[in-house]
Amino acid sequence: MDIKNLIGETTEYDKKEMLEVKKPKSWCKSISAFANGKGGKLIFGISNDNRIVGLINPIQDAEIISEQIKVNLDPNPDYSFSFEQIDDKVLIILEVYAGEETPYYYIGNKERTAFVRRGNQSVNADRIALNKLVMKGRKTSYDSLVSNENFDDLSFTQLKAAFYQATGTSMTDEDFESFGIINHEGSLTNAGALLADDSPVRHSRLFCTRWNGLTMASGLVDAIDDAEYSDGLVQLLKNGVRFIKRNTKNKWMKLPQGRIDMPDYPERAVFEGLCNALIHRDYMDVGSEVHMDLYDDRLEIYSPGGMVDGSLVQNIDVLHVSSKRRNPIVADIFSRLKYVDRRGSGFKKIIEDYKRQPTYTDDKHPVFYSEQESFYLILKNLNYDTNVVKDVVKDVVKDVVLENEIEKKILELIKNNPMLSSREIAQELTVSERTIQRKIKNLKDKNIIVREGGRKDGQWKIVK
Repeated sequence: MDIKNLIGETTEYDKKEMLEVKKPKSWCKSISAFANGKGGKLIFGISNDNRIVGLINPIQDAEIISEQIKVNLDPNPDYSFSFEQIDDKVLIILEVYAGEETPYYYIGNKERTAFVRRGNQSVNADRIALNKLVMKGRKTSYDSLVSNENFDDLSFTQLKAAFYQATGTSMTDEDFESFGIINHEGSLTNAGALLADDSPVRHSRLFCTRWNGLTMASGLVDAIDDAEYSDGLVQLLKNGVRFIKRNTKNKWMKLPQGRIDMPDYPERAVFEGLCNALIHRDYMDVGSEVHMDLYDDRLEIYSPGGMVDGSLVQNIDVLHVSSKRRNPIVADIFSRLKYVDRRGSGFKKIIEDYKRQPTYTDDKHPVFYSEQESFYLILKNLNYDTNVVKDVVKDVVKDVVLENEIEKKILELIKNNPMLSSREIAQELTVSERTIQRKIKNLKDKNIIVREGGRKDGQWKIVK
C-alpha cells in the first residue's frame, strides 16, 4: 500500500495523530460517516501536518478501537484493520465499509447522532440527510413513499397520452398499480404525484433561461428569454425541449444528394440530459429545482442531488457507470414511455450523439460534473466556433467536388470505350468497385448515361 496516497484528509480518508481513548467521538464520528456513505479509511499515527509519527502500542490500540466501535456505534459497521510500517513507525489503517443498515449512529456521551461526510469533514446529519439514510437502510426511495395527496383528486392525461404514443395501447386502471403510481392499498405514491397533471409537488419545477452572452451578466440585457415551468414530469420534459429548440439554431447545407444538418445542440443529447436531471434529482431538496441555463457557447443543466452512490462523476469513466437510480419508479416509467433505456446508458448516448455531428471536435466533448448535493451536465454549442463550421463546409464541398471529378472521369472513360465494366473502371481510377457502382447509379438517375444491352454484351451510351 502506498501510504502517501492515503495521507491527506479527504472525503474517503481521515487521519489522527494518536488514539484519543478518552475522546472516542473525535474519531468514531468518522467511522459513522464512512459507514453512512461510501466507506473510507481512518489512519492512526499521522499528524495534522502529515508527518508520520507512528503509534507507541499499535496492537493494544487496535483492541481498544474494536471495543469502542462495539460500544459506541449502532449498528456496528463492517471494518477491517491493517498495520503499515514505515521505517520504525507503525500506523493503524482502519478501513470502514459502506453500510447497508443505515443510519449508523454514534451513541456515546448520552447522545445518538448520525454523521455524514461533507468534503473533508464528518458532520452531523441534518434532517434531510437523516431521512435519506433511513430510506437507504429500509431499501426504499422517495418516489415509492405514500404522498399526502389523494389519487382520485388528480388527473394523468399527459402520462396516458405519452404512454399511448409510445406503445399504441391505453393505460388501464391496473397499470397505475403495476407502474407504482399507487401502492397495493390504492394510495398515491410520490412518483404518482410527480407525474400527475399540474403536479402538486410544488418544488418539482424547471427553470429555463437564455442568457445574453457567456455569463449570467454579459451585457446590458442579462436574459433574452426565460420561463418557469411547474407541471407533471412528462410536461416538464416537453417544455424544456421546446425552450431549447426555440432558442437555438439548426444550420444546414444542401448537397447534391440531400443535405447535412449542423444543429447547435444534438436533439437526443439535450433530451437525454434533461431526462437524467428529472429522473435522478433529489426531490427531498425542497429548496431547489432543475435549471437549464443557455449561453452563447454552452447549455448547462443543473439537477439537485449528486451521484446516488456519493461518487464524483468527473472522477469515473462515464461510459461504464453502473445504473443506480435515486427514483427507480420514475426511471421505470420513463423507460416504459421509451424516453430512456432501462440499462441506464444515458451518458453514453449523449457522448455518442455529439460525436456523430459533423461539427464535433474534441473540445466540444460533453462535460459531466457533480458535487455531493448537485449534478451538472455541460453541452457545448457545436456552432459557436465559426472556424469549425467553416472547416466542415470546406470538407463537404471538397467531398462534393471530388465526387463530381470521379463522375467526370467515368464519362471520359466510357466515351472512349463504351464496353468497360464497373470493375474495369474501378481499376482504371484506383477506387473501389462499390464507389464506381454508386457513381454510375447517380449518372443513370440524372439521365446522363444509359445502359444498352445486357451485362456482358451491352455498352454505355452518353445521353447528355
